[in-house]
Amino acid sequence: MKYVLMFVETEEYAKELEAMAPDERDRAYQRVMQWFDDHRDKIRSGSKLQAAESATTVRFGGGVPMTTDGPFIEGKEVISGFSEIEVADLDEALRMVKTWPACPIVEIRPVQQL
Repeated sequence: MKYVLMFVETEEYAKELEAMAPDERDRAYQRVMQWFDDHRDKIRSGSKLQAAESATTVRFGGGVPMTTDGPFIEGKEVISGFSEIEVADLDEALRMVKTWPACPIVEIRPVQQL
């Protein structure tokens, strides 16, 4: 089954990263790279996203699409990246995500087969 993992950063987590010494931050990033390496047989694709401020949002309604700069909503949590995985079932996805070493929230969503 295919799932998308959405990695969600919080303001608090971003501040924690910022407060780390460079070598401590490097170790944190290395743990993330190791996680991706440990699960490379299940990961099909994914990317780190640019900051939420770089988003462009298109809102539909009233007959005319409206384009604005920035994220759709203001919030203290932003999706910072995603990966598509292929695993046997949700239980396997959960086991995988429970070892995630970085941002404090990972949303797991099944991919709808068209």
